[in-house]
Amino acid sequence: MRTILIEPTENPKVMKFVADYNLIPGSLELDRDSDISEIPLAQELFNYPFVERIFITANFVAIAKQDTVEWEHVAESLKNVIEDELLANPRIYLQKKKEMYEIYAEMTPNPNAMKFVSSKMLMDGFVEVKSRNEAQGVPLAQAIFTEFDFAHEVFISDNFVAVTRDNSVEWHQVMMAVRGYIAEYLQSGGEISNIEAQKHENPVEKIINRDYTDDEQKISDILNEYVAPAVENDGGKISLMEYDAANKTAKMLLQGACSGCPSSTATLKGGIENILKQFVPDLVERVEAVNG
Repeated sequence: MRTILIEPTENPKVMKFVADYNLIPGSLELDRDSDISEIPLAQELFNYPFVERIFITANFVAIAKQDTVEWEHVAESLKNVIEDELLANPRIYLQKKKEMYEIYAEMTPNPNAMKFVSSKMLMDGFVEVKSRNEAQGVPLAQAIFTEFDFAHEVFISDNFVAVTRDNSVEWHQVMMAVRGYIAEYLQSGGEISNIEAQKHENPVEKIINRDYTDDEQKISDILNEYVAPAVENDGGKISLMEYDAANKTAKMLLQGACSGCPSSTATLKGGIENILKQFVPDLVERVEAVNG
């Protein structure tokens, strides 16, 4: 229970109800014509017909009354109302119900990248921030870069955030701190991104600004069905970037945790190349990786 002290003022119509902490930044002056839909304290106080005006600033609530009642008859009741309302809404305004985010960490094939998975969707599509200088417009990435000097890249997609570290730390030293920070950031309602997310269906369109040819679409469809789900589960993104029909070579764009991963080339050679050779042997003989 918040303890409130009653203090008279020089104006006999006005009484101060003083809290032991600052209630709001700035000040509020309210009368019965004011919009108090987000201020439960004012709603309760104006239920008393003798309350004319309410002034809230710093650490006190000042109430102006009509002459029809005396303070000695009503001050204690108003004090109890203020104490109850501050217990429910300590900062005066109606507290919004916070979304609950549960975050857990997952290793990825890239030892420098860790995937932090949320119990709720973060965005429809993905945003990749390759450096601190590119973080403008992505508040979550900016917050991670500001909080952690070792953060090198941030990739946000669907329900996870993949963070790539530099070589100054090991994940076992910082994983819990990063997980806790992301959870607290999301829990407090922090913005994720102010820029348009790239779509999963064909993310390379934004890069190469063209439509796939029929052959490229066949290769892309196989990637999306047989390869992309596993790569995305590891915190990355893979897309067909370029196809050289003469040499039967498909160039893949790697993003997120897979970008720069030591095992990327081996994975492409050993797995993806074999899949494409099996399904479209007349189109693909060789696969190359291009880090995004």
